[in-house]
Order: sequence, then structure tokens, then C-alpha cells
Amino acid sequence: MLAISEKKTKNAEKGYLASYKAMRGWVVRWWSGGSRARLRWLCALLCWGALAALALPRLQQAPALRASAPPAPPARLLLQSEPAASTPATPPPRPATDTRVLSEEELVADAERRLPSLPLAYWRKHKDDKNKFFKKKDCAPFPSIYDLEFHNTYWQTFHSSQGVFHFYGAYMDARNTSRIGPAVRVLAVHDRIKPALATHCQLWFEERDAPVVVRNLEYKYVWNSKWGNYRDHVLQPYLLACVLPQEVRHLVPASVSIVENPCDRATNNLRVHYHRPPVEDRKEFAVCVKGLDFLHEDLSVRLVEWIELVRLLGADKIFFYELQVHPNITKVLEYYTAQGAVTVTPVTLPGGQPNLPGLQHMYLKKKTTHKRQMELIPYNDCLYRHMYEYRWLALLDIDEIIVPLEDDDWSSLMKRVLPLSTPAEGKPPRSSYHASNLYFLDSLRHEHGWEEGVPRHLHMLQHVYRTRNFTKPGQYVKAFHETERVLALHNHFPLACLGGACSSYALQTEHARLQHYRADCVTALSKSCAELRAQPVRDTAIWRWREPLIARTDTALRALGFLPPHR
Repeated sequence: MLAISEKKTKNAEKGYLASYKAMRGWVVRWWSGGSRARLRWLCALLCWGALAALALPRLQQAPALRASAPPAPPARLLLQSEPAASTPATPPPRPATDTRVLSEEELVADAERRLPSLPLAYWRKHKDDKNKFFKKKDCAPFPSIYDLEFHNTYWQTFHSSQGVFHFYGAYMDARNTSRIGPAVRVLAVHDRIKPALATHCQLWFEERDAPVVVRNLEYKYVWNSKWGNYRDHVLQPYLLACVLPQEVRHLVPASVSIVENPCDRATNNLRVHYHRPPVEDRKEFAVCVKGLDFLHEDLSVRLVEWIELVRLLGADKIFFYELQVHPNITKVLEYYTAQGAVTVTPVTLPGGQPNLPGLQHMYLKKKTTHKRQMELIPYNDCLYRHMYEYRWLALLDIDEIIVPLEDDDWSSLMKRVLPLSTPAEGKPPRSSYHASNLYFLDSLRHEHGWEEGVPRHLHMLQHVYRTRNFTKPGQYVKAFHETERVLALHNHFPLACLGGACSSYALQTEHARLQHYRADCVTALSKSCAELRAQPVRDTAIWRWREPLIARTDTALRALGFLPPHR
């Protein structure tokens, strides 16, 4: 590097010397031209002086350049090549931001987790497949996810010539009890009470290029006309049925689109859920909980007590659906999710119904019939997503529990009940087993004070005074539903069943009952509530699980930071 610098300096000196000689010759020629030439000479002299002034500093720097250190590194490397002495011993702290960059595979996995009805992985695999159409390129082409009509985050929309459909989920129903054979059930809401429109299912398979197009077999009404809202232009819950033709009955569709005409370009495409573990891995009990709506009500401690009791009684897992909840409830759900005890699925209301926090709660409180209809969406989604994993599903709220009176858990209870519930000859097999309702009202405990030996924050263990009588038979019951039999579920009973009519067995009240913990009776029972509350009965049946329940809730509450740690 030093030799190169010296060579450059010598070349610079030669250049300046040549310039000097040229200037001198020019001056001599101009001087010989007379007075005017002398004036021109004077101007040239001034120019020559200016040139010398510019060249002299560079000539003086040349010797120093020869003895100097190697040249400085490029500017882009200055931060990396500064002497250690010029930087502090420890680097300054940086902002604690998330610097991760997700790969496309990670983005796809995250999107599928957030929106399980979207067949994102299947679409990504086949989005460039030019053969994904039916018969010809303009007939039933495979829809891009960017052309789907999403609605309120978790829904997809289809505008037909006779009203609008909002689709929530699609499920492969291959149960042996189904008389129509393997079919894809599609859970939807539609703004008509008696839909007569012929719709078609475009079924997409991993094993086939072209879709299989079949006509929708039925619109199964998941409601009862006597319960209200039985009119057009109000969203009604339905189950559609896309029966698989014989040539593909051994296959499972990857996704399905609902259209009006077989060749239509679809605006919806739903992933077909199908998780069927080996029979020996099938578990007994799971619990489904409708959309939680507790934005400004902190029920976190009560929720911990309820979850622990449900688990003590034998629930393998609890499937929560969530509308809007208090941050402490979110904290509880995340704690149990990390343990694998619960799964939380966010849900929204379809159509023009509000989803703004706060306003949604006000709407559901006022529009109770709309609320009851929309609750059937998460209940039936829970059934169809988990019907192969569990034999029985219980649909419970977080203020109620089915309590065995002679057995330690639900499994032992059902072993006792099954021989007693055998239907008469010629009758359909049982589809559910329901427990009668007893109220444990807040006001009844307030009349009798606190229970000794029980932490005051454990609501159910503290409330041991109940109404003397059950509600009327069949009213406000909750049940264990046989997943092989039920086709459509309501809060209290099955609405439709496979293999014949539904048949629900009433659990004998000496064997089990539903304990319902409320502030007061439901509105519909306001006239008879005084009679129910008369002569309350002290009932400590739940104390059979008192010790393990206190221990387990204490552990959870301390882990969550709701109680101080042990010292």
C-alpha cells in the first residue's frame, strides 16, 4: 500500500511540473506582444499564482503520506473497525423489541391456527396447479384464498339468488350410524326459514385434480320454530349435507365450497375437519362451553374452581369458545391451555350483529333469542370436531356441574347407569343421559353466613344451600351426549339423531343431578322462584371432593398470582 501511495505522489509531481513549463512558455509568448500583451501577461501571472497556491499544499503533504499508516477503511466499515479504546466496555442497551422474522411456513401455520376453517396448507400446495377445475377451465375452478369472501373473521359468505349464507365450518361425518353414508356436514347460518334453493358442493380431494360436485342433500334446521325468531331475514342455524359418491367414499375431502350452480366460481372454501384417532385411544368425557361473554366481569377465581372440579369428575378436556372476556379470565385460560387441559376457540357473531366489545354484551343481553340461536354454532362445532375423540360430550356453563351422588366420577356413574337405561325392544338406542336441575342460589347462602373450613373465595364449596325442589322434569337439564348418535345439538337436548329418533334417559335423582349456581332463578321462572326458594335445604354433597378441590385450586391460584405464594 505504501509503494502505491509513493507512485501516486510521483505522478502528481510530474503533472504539476509539466503544467508549470507550459504556463512559462505561454507567458513568454504573451510578453512579446506589446502593452496589451503585457496586460494579458499580468492576468496570466495571476492565474499562474492561483494554480501554484492550489498545488503547493498537495506537494507538501506528499512526504507525510509516505510515512503515514495504511489508509482508512471504507466508511461502511468504520463502526466495525474503530479502535477498542474508543468504544465503551459494554455496549449500550437496546430496545426490548421482537426481532423475529417468520418464514412463510410459520406464517401459514399461524394463520391455520387462528382460522382452522381455512384450508391454507392445501391451497398453498395446489395454488399453481393448472388442472384444478371441473371439466373445463371456466367450470368450478379451485378458488384462491385471496378471492374468498371472509366475514367477521371466522366466517365465509355465499350470496345466492335466494338469500345469504355465512359458513362457519365443515366436517367429515363417517360414523357408522349415519344412514346416508360418508358425508361432509357444513355448519352455517342462512336468512331464510324454509330454504328451497338447490345448492351444490364442490368437494376437493388431495388425490384428484378435478372437484367432485354433488347436490346438497338437506338443510337440517338446528332450532325449533316454537322458540322464536321463526321468520325470514333473521339468521337461522343449519347443517348442510354433501354426500360422497360411491367412487370417492374411501377418500376424505380436503376442502369444500358451496355454490348455486355446479360450475360457479366459489367465494367460499372450507377446510374439512377430520381427526379420527385409533379406537383404543378414544377417551370418555369432554366438556363444551359456549362463547364466554364476561368482558367486565372478573370470574377468574370461580372459573379455576369450576375447571378443577370438572377435571376431578373425569373430563379429559374442556373446549371453550370465547367472545369477550376479562384479562384475568384470559390469564386463567392460558394457564390451563399450557397444561393441555383446555382449548380456547375465538368466535364472532355473523351478519350485522355487533362484535364490538361491550356493545356485543349489551346486544346479547337484550336479544336473548338471537343469543340462543348463535350458541348452537359453537356447540355443534365442538361436537363435529371432537366426535371421534370422545364417547360423551357434556354442554355446560361455568356456573353448573353434573354431580354424581353415589359414585366418585362420571365414568363410574355411567357404568352404573348404562344397564338401567337399556331401551325397550323396538325403541331407538339412547342418544343422551340428562340430569335434573337444582338451584344453589346466592341469596340462600347470604342468609346463613360463611362455611367454616372452606376458603371464602371458593364459590361452589361455600354455597351449600339449595332450593328444596328440582325444576320441572325436562326443564333446564344438562346431559352427556353419545357422540355416535347425535346429529345436531341444543343446549339441553339433541335436536336430531342418527339411526332413528333421539332418546334421552333421565338420570335418577338419587344417582346424579345438575347443580346450578346462580344469583337468582332464570327470568322465565320469576313467578315460581319464590316457591322454589322457600324452605331451602342445606346440601353438602359437593364436599366429597372438598380436600382435593381446595388443594388444586390453591395451587392454580398461587401459580396465577391471585394468591400470595407459600412461605
